[in-house]
Amino acid sequence: MSGHDQLVLCLCELTRLLWKLLLPLVFLCVLLVAVLVLLVLGVRLWLQTSRNARQARDGGRPTVAFFHPYCNAGGGGERVLWCAIRALQNRYADINFVVYTGDRGVTGQQILDGARRRFNIALPRPVQFVFLRHRLLVEPSLFPHFTLLGQSVGSIFLGWEALTEFVPDLYIDSMGYAFTLPLFRYLGGCSVGSYVHYPTISTDMLSVVRERNPRFNNVDYISNNLFLSAFKVVYYCLFALLYGMAGSCSDLVMVNSSWTLDHILSLWRAPNRTSVVYPPCDVSAFLDIPLDDDGDRKRHSIVSIGQFRPEKDHRLQIRAFKKLMDKRGDGPRGREALKLVLIGGCRNQEDEDRVLMLRGLCQELGVGDRVEFKLNVSFEELKRELGEATIGLHTMWNEHFGIGVVECMAAGKVILAHKSGGPKLDIVVPFEGGQTGFLADDEDSYAEAMDRILALPSANRLQIRRNARQSVARFSDQEFDACFLAAMEPLMGTLER
Repeated sequence: MSGHDQLVLCLCELTRLLWKLLLPLVFLCVLLVAVLVLLVLGVRLWLQTSRNARQARDGGRPTVAFFHPYCNAGGGGERVLWCAIRALQNRYADINFVVYTGDRGVTGQQILDGARRRFNIALPRPVQFVFLRHRLLVEPSLFPHFTLLGQSVGSIFLGWEALTEFVPDLYIDSMGYAFTLPLFRYLGGCSVGSYVHYPTISTDMLSVVRERNPRFNNVDYISNNLFLSAFKVVYYCLFALLYGMAGSCSDLVMVNSSWTLDHILSLWRAPNRTSVVYPPCDVSAFLDIPLDDDGDRKRHSIVSIGQFRPEKDHRLQIRAFKKLMDKRGDGPRGREALKLVLIGGCRNQEDEDRVLMLRGLCQELGVGDRVEFKLNVSFEELKRELGEATIGLHTMWNEHFGIGVVECMAAGKVILAHKSGGPKLDIVVPFEGGQTGFLADDEDSYAEAMDRILALPSANRLQIRRNARQSVARFSDQEFDACFLAAMEPLMGTLER
């Protein structure tokens, strides 16, 4: 037998062996799929039985649940949560409301009292809180590497805990955990919606890694390494695909700005179900701050409002403030006339450690006596600090919206915000042809802009402040209520049938 004939014979034997294995493999795959389908159907039936029992206890009243593991924090996302619940409670009297939270060190009443104290928001009637035990699973500190993937997988387990504790009729993810959406839709049998403050991943994040730019989420040892940067691009692309698939499960998508809209449309690809609902800003609460000429003011306060998270970039604020003081020297309008006030909330120990690091940076730069930290302040103290300020400062790159920016403008302060994201596209834009604020993007441009603002004639500053205050009326609580209820109406209508 020739070598060619032997090769043909071997190929025939190999083909015959593969064919014999194919049928068992196909049968095994079909069996596994069938078991998986039955398991999913069984879990879904169990969860629906739980929901039916709960509805029977509640007299058939449907329930809307919000997934917000950090609902006791003091950020803009929490303000959206409480305003959304308040709007729905005012509109729908026969519907119950639940909040899934991981804040286990407080009671439900203490959480509501905190919302009233921080945001001046009081709900018309109580809500039920479901306290989750495993919020640690979505803490970034638990995943020093592959943080996005780790937190997303963790959110699935945390979502499962929430779903098994309480099965709602309508589920709203109000904090950006998109991977919980398919869980509640396909296993819980719920209608699902989402309010997206910030996409978990964005094309901007991909461009940062591709261009090997160091950022808070792209550390130096990765940006300086070609292989690690290429690997991270592949990781981000695969994650973006999964994120888009999870988000596309949502029956309704609300986003908080034009910047977020562009990214969510490119990732979730659900244009017919997506709309912009600007977050609520308590504009009216700041209108009683006098809008007076500040020409005779001897001291100038620069105020920043924002949680002490890494992306808020408080380091940039401190370094820019140092350069401003260097520019203005030690004269009567220099160092002793300037003060930087950092106002914000701390969600956890990591944020508190970050504040300690920032205090250390102030001492290192020699500005410790001119920088004040105000942590978890009351609404009254926030207004008092804004009333005394000249400039409102914001430094987050690609801020999705910027409630703190709006609050500063409503208070009649000259805003200096980052030249990107929501502030650039939606907020610090001309109003009736007039300037409403300033934009910058690095230490030098921030220092120069602050110096220019302080050097302006007080009449010019006053006109900018007036334009800014008038322009932010479109971000009021009343506007949010109207837009949010209009967007929610299709889903709420399914509950009333």
